Amino acid sequence: MKVAHKFLPVAIVGALALSAPAFAADWKVKAGDGALGFSGTQTGKAFSGHFGKYDGSITFDPAHPEVGRAKITVDMTSATTGDSQRDGALPGHDWFDVKAFPTAVFDVKDFKAKGGDAYDAEGTLTIKGVSKAVVLPLAIDISGDALHAKGHLQLVRSAFSVGTGPWTSGQWVALEVGVDVDVTAHGG
Repeated sequence: MKVAHKFLPVAIVGALALSAPAFAADWKVKAGDGALGFSGTQTGKAFSGHFGKYDGSITFDPAHPEVGRAKITVDMTSATTGDSQRDGALPGHDWFDVKAFPTAVFDVKDFKAKGGDAYDAEGTLTIKGVSKAVVLPLAIDISGDALHAKGHLQLVRSAFSVGTGPWTSGQWVALEVGVDVDVTAHGG
C-alpha cells in the first residue's frame, strides 16, 4: 500500500494538468506587419488613410478567448491620407491634437467567440483623452507563431472629440468613420 501512496501525488498532478485549460499565447504587433487604416467622407467624396506607426501585444487562446487581452497603441502623428491639405490638418487641435494626445490606445479586456474564426474584441478605445467602450469584430487565424487579425469598426468621430470647431456638425466631413484592422502579430 505504501507504494500506491507514493504515486498518488503524481497521479493527481497529472490529472489536474490534463484538465487545466490551455495557456494563452503571446504575440507582438508591429507596424509594417499589416495595415491599420481609416476611411471617411469629405464633401461627399470617400477618402481613406492609414497609420504608419503602431505597436502592441495580444494574449489569446482560441480555446479560452474570454481570458484574452490586447493593448494596441497608435502613433497619431503617423496618420496619412495622401492629400496634403488633409494630412496637414489631421495633427491639429481640431482633429487629432497630437501635441496634447500623441497616441490612441485600444485596450481589449476579452474576446468573445462567435463561431469559426470570428470573435468580438471587447475593450476601451481612447482617442484625444476620451475613452469609450467598443466592440471590434475580428476574424482571427493562427498559423505557427503568427496570429492574423482582420476586422472593421464604424465609429462616430465626434464621440471622441475628433473634428471640432467648424468640423463638429459633419457638414463638410461625415461624422461616421471606418477603422480597418488587417495585422499579423508574431509570437514573442
